[in-house]
Amino acid sequence: MTTRLLAAAGHEEGGGFHAPTIGEFFPTAIAFGGTAFEFNRIMLVRVVAALALCLLFWLAARRATLVPGRGQGVAEIALDFVRVNIAREILGENARKYLPMLTTIFFAILAFNVTGIIPFLNIAGTSLIGLPVLLALWVYVMYLGAGVKAHHGVGGFLKSNLFPPGVPKLLYVLITPIEVLQVFVIRPATLALRLTANMIAGHLLLVLCFAATHFFFFEATGALKAVGALSLAAGLAFTLFELLVAALQAYIFALLAAVYISLSTEAH
Repeated sequence: MTTRLLAAAGHEEGGGFHAPTIGEFFPTAIAFGGTAFEFNRIMLVRVVAALALCLLFWLAARRATLVPGRGQGVAEIALDFVRVNIAREILGENARKYLPMLTTIFFAILAFNVTGIIPFLNIAGTSLIGLPVLLALWVYVMYLGAGVKAHHGVGGFLKSNLFPPGVPKLLYVLITPIEVLQVFVIRPATLALRLTANMIAGHLLLVLCFAATHFFFFEATGALKAVGALSLAAGLAFTLFELLVAALQAYIFALLAAVYISLSTEAH
């Protein structure tokens, strides 16, 4: 509704309000267009985020000392957050085994999410489903493998997860199909979809606010110009909110990965 009103106002004033569209998540190719190796703007953003993340940790660790400096201290606090609040809290004595995976997932998603609010990048690397699906598949393989190993084979894993003990056998007709969907479909699918949907929604909100700000300040006339201050304030507020969402989604993804591994390895 707001978009239609802005577009109508732009038409009446002779200007033009350009609302965000889903097409922004399918940019034109920069190189190798039309091939399996197509390289576009979102892939460029991912490369930039990955290199920046590696550089930050390299700078923090290259002169590591017993008494950490400021950069090393921040890096250690961030790593301890994943180790203590995610890995150890959920996995207990198995935390060390899965800590590298959980740490990589957390910081990779955080870096790719934050690019959505960085000038000149302006889109999250996780706003296209391919990368979240790849990360979800990694978790999927890890928790299935952990479950099979913990239950001494595929049969033990399936029996423990699909036929919960203590349940009347007649109820397995209802419970087992639900457990099949949960273990093999819902868990990995929701990991990917939740992350992607949040990043898409955040990007569209930011683009809408700042596109409206540009329209009101530079194309609207009269009292409508004052509305630009409101849309600008909303854009700045949503930017801070998107930063919070970026960190929260990285935490949720890593936390659920640990929870799924824990569930697949439990005896009951």
